[in-house]
Amino acid sequence: MRRHQMGSAPVHREAEDGWEVAVPVGRPALDGVRMAGFRDRVAAGLDMRVLPQPAVVVVIGLGDDPMTVRSGAASRPARSLVASLSPGPARIRGERVECVEVCLSPRAAYAVLGVSPRELDGTVTGLEDLWGRHERLLRERLADAGTWRERLGLTDEFLAERAAGAPSMSPEVAAVWDTIVARRGRVRVADLAASCGWSRKRLWSRFSAQIGLTPKRAAMLVRFDHAARALCAGASISDVALACGYADQPHLHRDVLALAGCTPGALAGMATSAG
Repeated sequence: MRRHQMGSAPVHREAEDGWEVAVPVGRPALDGVRMAGFRDRVAAGLDMRVLPQPAVVVVIGLGDDPMTVRSGAASRPARSLVASLSPGPARIRGERVECVEVCLSPRAAYAVLGVSPRELDGTVTGLEDLWGRHERLLRERLADAGTWRERLGLTDEFLAERAAGAPSMSPEVAAVWDTIVARRGRVRVADLAASCGWSRKRLWSRFSAQIGLTPKRAAMLVRFDHAARALCAGASISDVALACGYADQPHLHRDVLALAGCTPGALAGMATSAG
């Protein structure tokens, strides 16, 4: 069984033997959306560690067998699932997996999920719990489609329809998120509040409600994302700590442990073992 990682670590399934991968030809109708189709051509099986990243990940399963989501000692079957920006330690396993994976920016997630991202509460959960019968109908339409191009087009249309008329993220919150991403998490909350003319308390409340994380946690997540990519690309821990704005290597160690549940060295080793 091959091992994969969902999230920050750049272990791309399209680079793995036995996986058929399809990506859209044009841009999605909704900003902040990336999607791809995946099929396990050789029944190698899926063993995917869920890592935090600055996107909400939706996986719409098309195969006959449900995937298994394991978090701690608990496990549950799910044909489709959604992983929050900063899920707790979890693994997804499956056999003969065929799915459409959609990565949503916080702004897109706010529009299409139908609930506040805060309600995901740092979890990996079944998509049916959020979308009800709409999840089942979409999954059936995708399974009936004859090509990946049709499937990705149907997914794109579905997301655009859900976003139409949905409440939009406040421009102040969106601007603060964009600043955190542009500065790779190297920001001060006081400066973020001043940039939109809000008090720290108001920014904390509005940002948490619409993004699902506090501004401080969001900055920590974005910084971690860059660090995890660099570690999995083979950069040394000391170089990563310096380049990504950590005070020192222990600071990097603490953040990686808090978000990924492992040490920086172990995180880098996951990329090696998956290759």
